[in-house]
Amino acid sequence: MPFEPRLVVTGHNSDGDAVFVDERHPEPVEVLALPGAEFYMMWGTQDGAPTVGEPDPMPVMRPYFPGVGGSRVIFLRWAPHSDEPAPTPDPEAVRSDVADKLPGLLDPFEDGNEGMHTTDTVDYAICVEGELCLELDNGAEITLTPGTCVVQRGTRHAWKNKSDRPAFMCYVQIGATRVP
Repeated sequence: MPFEPRLVVTGHNSDGDAVFVDERHPEPVEVLALPGAEFYMMWGTQDGAPTVGEPDPMPVMRPYFPGVGGSRVIFLRWAPHSDEPAPTPDPEAVRSDVADKLPGLLDPFEDGNEGMHTTDTVDYAICVEGELCLELDNGAEITLTPGTCVVQRGTRHAWKNKSDRPAFMCYVQIGATRVP
């Protein structure tokens, strides 16, 4: 049985008691830029210092990458390399699809560099199922297996599922300031 993400959010009622304010299974988002991948947009916070205590918390999921002090929690199921559908040949259709469904996702990606990108975030990337390869800009690679946590600190990198099974990852992104 495949891993299915579930979101539970807590808050407070009018008496100040802790309560569950949301519980659901987010629907996957699929984009032409990553054929066969499923994004589960779980939660996000505004840029700046997070706050608690709002009566009706609302997730902030746009843009895809948070600004300084903002956060995002995303589950991502990567298709096995052998099952990846052929990419859409129309670059404009891909850009339009991503801009509509996951605005900002393509912004840090380099043209013609097979998934290489750099973000101004500190990311905690946790492998939940399967295997996923993390490649750095110098060609160094490491294979993540279930239970592996990568702390991605704004380096140039690419994620690749080179296996014949889906890989399921949890990404926690915290917006950061890049120091030159």
